[in-house]
Amino acid sequence: MGIPGLTSYVGNNCHFFIDTKLKNTNIIIDGNSLYHHLYFNYGIDKRHGGDYDVFADLARSFFKQLFLCHINPYVLLDGGCDYTDKKFETLKMRAKDRIRVAHSIAGGSNGSVLPLLSREVFQTVLLQLEIPFVQCLAEADWEIASLANQWNCPVLTMDSDFCIFDLKGGYYPLNDFNWRSTSKDKDNSEFYIPALCFSIDKFCAHFNHMNKALLPLFAVISGNDYGYIPAMEDFFSQVIFPLGNVRNAKRNNRIHGLLNWLSRFEEPGEAIEKVLEYLVDSRKDGIRKCLCAAMEEYKLSDSHLAEFFTKGTPLSKVPVAMDMLPDWVVVALGKGKLAPYIIDILLFQRVFLITQVDDSQLPSSHMCSLPIRQVMYGLLLNGRNPSKVGKGAQGKNKGLLVEEYCRHDLTLGKSQVKAVLTRSSESLSLEAIAEVSLPVRLKILLETLGVKPCIVDAVSSHLILPVAVTCYWLTHSVPKPKLMQLQALLMGIVYGELRRLECDAGPRGPTDDVKIACDRLWRMRVRQTDMDIKLAHIFCQWQACIQISLYLNQLLCNPLQQPDISWLYSGTFVHQAFRELKQDRSPDFLLSGCTVACKLFKDILSAVLSDVPADFFQTREKKAKKFTKQQKDGRSKERRSDTDEPLSWRNINNRFSLLLTDDE
Repeated sequence: MGIPGLTSYVGNNCHFFIDTKLKNTNIIIDGNSLYHHLYFNYGIDKRHGGDYDVFADLARSFFKQLFLCHINPYVLLDGGCDYTDKKFETLKMRAKDRIRVAHSIAGGSNGSVLPLLSREVFQTVLLQLEIPFVQCLAEADWEIASLANQWNCPVLTMDSDFCIFDLKGGYYPLNDFNWRSTSKDKDNSEFYIPALCFSIDKFCAHFNHMNKALLPLFAVISGNDYGYIPAMEDFFSQVIFPLGNVRNAKRNNRIHGLLNWLSRFEEPGEAIEKVLEYLVDSRKDGIRKCLCAAMEEYKLSDSHLAEFFTKGTPLSKVPVAMDMLPDWVVVALGKGKLAPYIIDILLFQRVFLITQVDDSQLPSSHMCSLPIRQVMYGLLLNGRNPSKVGKGAQGKNKGLLVEEYCRHDLTLGKSQVKAVLTRSSESLSLEAIAEVSLPVRLKILLETLGVKPCIVDAVSSHLILPVAVTCYWLTHSVPKPKLMQLQALLMGIVYGELRRLECDAGPRGPTDDVKIACDRLWRMRVRQTDMDIKLAHIFCQWQACIQISLYLNQLLCNPLQQPDISWLYSGTFVHQAFRELKQDRSPDFLLSGCTVACKLFKDILSAVLSDVPADFFQTREKKAKKFTKQQKDGRSKERRSDTDEPLSWRNINNRFSLLLTDDE
């Protein structure tokens, strides 16, 4: 939810706020607002697919500052789309805007597109710090406001709708929450965070002490994310607003004028009837109903989430539209153990695939993970009644189809994707997944990724899924990844593992070689401002595969350990690692001096290569040799002896040299 222009309007009027020293309190946090705010406002790279390690460090720092001030956070995350589907047009508009911004970033312009796996990283930080959180079944706004009022504590968010809710503990905008400026109170030596709190009383007082009950009508007339009522344009074109004297009123004419106009009325009903006077008689009854129904979104009552946090009670008050969800699925969704992505598939048979900063001249990077998604759709929809499942994939033959919205060139395209039932999953229903044995669930996952069962013994348990996904990515990515791109990606995983060892070392600290290697590799990040969009597209495909594989693994009740994404991928690092490799610096050279790093790299590279054909990176050379043999059969075998091959193929110091392709 959100009212266009209201955040900037309110932010430009400091007299709507109260200076506070926040400490010793519970606080309800809008999780989606927070992770967007942290990623976009603290200088983290947004062009190379995400620096997830830096983002995780920042999120941990944020919560540690709260703990320092004895502020107890309770985080609420959005779930799937609203089950009434009122927000569908807004979602399409946002998806189109994201495509435009991602293309602009790829071309070198500024912009903000949240990297694909940021939410998963943020959620992992919450788990690691044992911060109470819940994943709502739909948007979290109403639950946030209701719980905050029930507990009489403040809300931290960036959503302008919280200027409309009458919150007992106040609304703290993230832009004015100075968590990096923690100070000590001179009176009692307690730490606090200096912050501005929006005051609805000051806001209404500024507009002739307007009745707070009129604010929901203001929001609905202005238009929020849940849909704009077109007839309101007729109202705005005819009404004459009273002039007011407020800073920057010119920039926010409509907001300021409408608030002044509404302040003349005692209660909403009177104002609604006045609005209807500007509209055609035949439409008045319908518009009155629309206005009243939309205003109901802002009415608060006790939240059922209080018992979720205090007693561990599973989510209750599941909407009727979601009563088809098995109990184990509802429980897992509330705890964040299943992605909200599956709600949209079950309710609407429709998903929006999030655009990345990839090459817009190529098919969307999500095309690489299509076969995985099809298996997931099959597991979710198998045996379910199409009339009760969703309304996205329309038509008589709807059946096991999912409607996907995704980037097609520079537009938002729509396609019907068929769900796939494999031999292992065709008899499996969503209700039964949690009761199926581990070997069966593992078999479905490995078969979907097309990897051999022996891969589970090749690397540490927390790396099995990333390695399996990497094998899948190699054989499904278009264009096909080159060896150096694989090496750069795996070096990123090694770098993450070194950082993990460094963080887990405790007071004694890591071994000297790990610390030195971490410091050296930390400095090996992208230094140039230019961007290799072709390389970015390859790595975006890997992220798309990782994301949907994580979701599939969750749906199968985690037959493999879920990896910590923050240690798996750092965009600026893998891009620079690829540049270093292109300059004839081998992985051995770049990881030299650290036995742990060299061994780990060899282990995961060996695990990946053992699952692809032996000549996977030598296709052109193999064809050339075959052609030579056919054309020159009978000639001397010494014509192509080892001693005549280029030096780059005989580099005995590079133990991976035999894997190089002829253009590498």
